[in-house]
Amino acid sequence: MSVAMTNCGSSGWVSDRAGYRYDPCDPETGAPWPEMPELFLSLARRAAEEAGFLNFNSDVCLINRYEAGARLTLHQDRDELDMTKPIVSVSLGLSAKFLFGGLRRSDKPARILVESGDVAVWGGPARLTYHGVDRLPAGSHPLTGPYRFNLTFRRAM
Repeated sequence: MSVAMTNCGSSGWVSDRAGYRYDPCDPETGAPWPEMPELFLSLARRAAEEAGFLNFNSDVCLINRYEAGARLTLHQDRDELDMTKPIVSVSLGLSAKFLFGGLRRSDKPARILVESGDVAVWGGPARLTYHGVDRLPAGSHPLTGPYRFNLTFRRAM
């Protein structure tokens, strides 16, 4: 993975010898993940509602930081317990090409330009769509400098 990641909420995404999973504690410190700010919770809830997903209460926010050359290969988000809950994705900083494919990894993805402030929500039949981020070109954003940040809200537990 070429993307730096951190978490907040009641559970966080971790990777170690045991594999990938959600865990209530940071494996490096043993401390619980920081609580999700109310502003984040409200943003995710409002975005999900506008897309037709009522009563969405995110318990995880994955925060990815991309620098020039970083990318996120096509993948499905399938480790959450309830697949009826959507994914809410908020882009900040440098623009990027979001890859949105089909239900098979081999399906050719659409390449969608996402700019700072863009929000994407997908769920229902599209919940298991393969998606990713193309290699980030070098650049500078007035607020985030040479980085792109992505906040991904989910209901993990």
